[in-house]
Amino acid sequence: MLKFTPSRVTCRAGTVGGDVVVQQEPTPLTRHLRIHQDRGFTVLELRGEIDIAAAMEIIPYLDRVTGRPGARVVLDLRHVEFFDCSGLRLLFHARLRVLDQGGRLHLVCTHPLTLRILRITGLAQLLPPRPTLDAALEQAETTPT
Repeated sequence: MLKFTPSRVTCRAGTVGGDVVVQQEPTPLTRHLRIHQDRGFTVLELRGEIDIAAAMEIIPYLDRVTGRPGARVVLDLRHVEFFDCSGLRLLFHARLRVLDQGGRLHLVCTHPLTLRILRITGLAQLLPPRPTLDAALEQAETTPT
């Protein structure tokens, strides 16, 4: 049974064999990741528990986005409930890939325990977290490339 959410369905003009073709926008890529565009940046929204299993689901999408020359990426951790060393590896990996391609990476994070992990490991100095997506995008607009 197909479930259609009206805000997520788009129709293409045209038919195939007399049938109307309905193209559905991708909903979450995984239960731990949603991707969307905002002000010229690709925003990767991580969700739920980011552990080794989640990291294995996320890494192919992360690699695709961060491997582009001049990639402009925001990692949004506001919906993360648990974050372990696998999540840290994702952030370090993303940062290295974006920098290697001459891109820009920004971080959104509000969870106190995740912020503590970022501070303790020193990642907060390399990738300063912002409290909102708007704050991260404003920082991105004012930071020189």
